[in-house]
Amino acid sequence: MSTEDFSLVMDDDSLDSKQKEIHKYKKQHELLLKEQQILSDGIATNKKFAKEFRQRAENRKVSIEEENKKCTKTIQKEKEKCTATEEEKKRLQMEIMKIKEELQSLDYKNSNLKKQTEISTAVPERRVAFQGKTKEGVHAVSFDVNSRIVYPMEGGTALITFEEEDVAQKILSQKEHKVELGDCVITVQAKPIQFLVPEYVEMETQVCPRRILVSNLPKEEAEDRVLDKLDIHFSKKKNGGGEVEDTDMLHDSGTVVITFVEDNIAKRLSDKQDFEVDFGRKKYKVKVTPFLNGEIARMKICNSECVRTVLLTGIPDIMDKDNLQDNLEIHFQKTTNGGGEVEGIIYNPLGHTSLALFEDDCPKDSQTV
Repeated sequence: MSTEDFSLVMDDDSLDSKQKEIHKYKKQHELLLKEQQILSDGIATNKKFAKEFRQRAENRKVSIEEENKKCTKTIQKEKEKCTATEEEKKRLQMEIMKIKEELQSLDYKNSNLKKQTEISTAVPERRVAFQGKTKEGVHAVSFDVNSRIVYPMEGGTALITFEEEDVAQKILSQKEHKVELGDCVITVQAKPIQFLVPEYVEMETQVCPRRILVSNLPKEEAEDRVLDKLDIHFSKKKNGGGEVEDTDMLHDSGTVVITFVEDNIAKRLSDKQDFEVDFGRKKYKVKVTPFLNGEIARMKICNSECVRTVLLTGIPDIMDKDNLQDNLEIHFQKTTNGGGEVEGIIYNPLGHTSLALFEDDCPKDSQTV
């Protein structure tokens, strides 16, 4: 036996210490394994958290991108709205400027209503009837505000006006009438008389800067003298006048229109209104008002029927005018023929022309001017 074999032999104390040391290292190893497991679990948990975080981050990134897109669209829309608002603001400012200019213009016009005015009036319904009068020199139907209508008659016709409407309507309802003329009988047709007349007239008027209207003139003075005296008076600057271009008498109203060479003289005179004019033997106080130039802006036409006048047609030329007219009047005055009292009649033979004058129809029980 060698010495080396003896060296392997250990005592019991040395073996226990080794075992204890082994046991110690086992426990350390177990602790290390546990710690390793804990670390491994922590790493796995951290990886899981990291994955979830990355997913949330990705989702958040997508959400933010979508929100940014929405915000961009919203901002673009708001910019467009702002642009539109700015354009609308500019347009409104332009309109405000135009309105201000118009208001200034209106204020200027309103400050002097005598220079610019508008008149709107409805024409009252007027009833007319043929009253046996005729008119020369007119070749078409005409109408004025005094309800004087000139009606051209064809040859072989007659106009007859009855005192009562009912009689005229009865004659019209029968349409055809047989009239005895001595040994023969003629057949005439009864037709209504209708006119196209203004129902509504809208006038636009403007004060003339060079004309005035002079009223309250002396009736006892001759027309030429009145015109001369007015010309002399209003041509003098001391009377507020100026050079007179023309004077014209309006016979229907008994007034005179004076036209000056220069503008604004008319305004100065019409503002004062009352003037005392020397007519030689006596001084008269006349009134000066603005002269209006006007034109029709709108007019509505309506159909008007003459309720007491009947048109007779188809009358042959078989006897002289006066005898035939008398026979027609006699026939239509008889109640047995459906007629009544005749107020006016006119017969126009074949080959002739007549112009019948229709005027205001004022019933006897309610006369109006």
